[in-house]
Amino acid sequence: MTITAAAIQFTVTQGDVDANLAYVREALPRVAAQGANLAVLPEMWSSGFAYKNLNELAMRTEGIVAELLEMSLRYKLVIVGSLPEPNGDKVFNTVYVADNGTLAGVYRKIHLFSLLGEDRAFSSGDSWLLADTSIGKVGVIICYDLRFPELSRRLAIEGAQIICVPAQWPKPRQEHWRTLLRARAIENQIFVVACNACGIIGKLDFFGMSLIINPKGELLAEASEEEGEIIAALDMQGMSDWRAQIPCFTDRKPECY
Repeated sequence: MTITAAAIQFTVTQGDVDANLAYVREALPRVAAQGANLAVLPEMWSSGFAYKNLNELAMRTEGIVAELLEMSLRYKLVIVGSLPEPNGDKVFNTVYVADNGTLAGVYRKIHLFSLLGEDRAFSSGDSWLLADTSIGKVGVIICYDLRFPELSRRLAIEGAQIICVPAQWPKPRQEHWRTLLRARAIENQIFVVACNACGIIGKLDFFGMSLIINPKGELLAEASEEEGEIIAALDMQGMSDWRAQIPCFTDRKPECY
């Protein structure tokens, strides 16, 4: 089985849900027309980290999810991207996995980036997600989660075939982004589809460089710093063959660590 994955990279307009939604409405049919089965969007793509009115913006999410489900059915896509989910006086940073008109899973970001005050505005999730979708088993991590390899490893052990990574990862940590994504792919012998934001958002400068990586750590597609989409084919049989050649999972000895 071959899956065609896309990452839709754009500049998230902070606090402007309508503008961001308009961009996604135009981008999804573009990638679907190129044969995509999977489309990954950036982290907090509907609103950005607009802390001053984040709770108000989160009230739009229910309607956005309903539209995502409709678009996933119309374009025959699995769509992954995070949105603000209302939760009392805070919100969750939540991925909704839309799969051909159904909600295949929900993941709330576990690791909050305290350096930029995420822990003051967001509630932390407490469970991982492995979504059983029409394209296979899809695991999800969000941005800062990338620095915690235990989470990706757990998803791989549980049977994930693809790990999706919505992110807003800013300059100057481009090489951390590239290195950590390749490491997660190599050590778990898994496909990684990572979508970063680009451009100036608030006070931060985002470098884009969305990536699609195979289980050997090879780059199948890489974005520039500009808005746009990247697309690549994911060869599932190739992943199985590679795992058989270097059987890391059967050679594990978790009782020793």
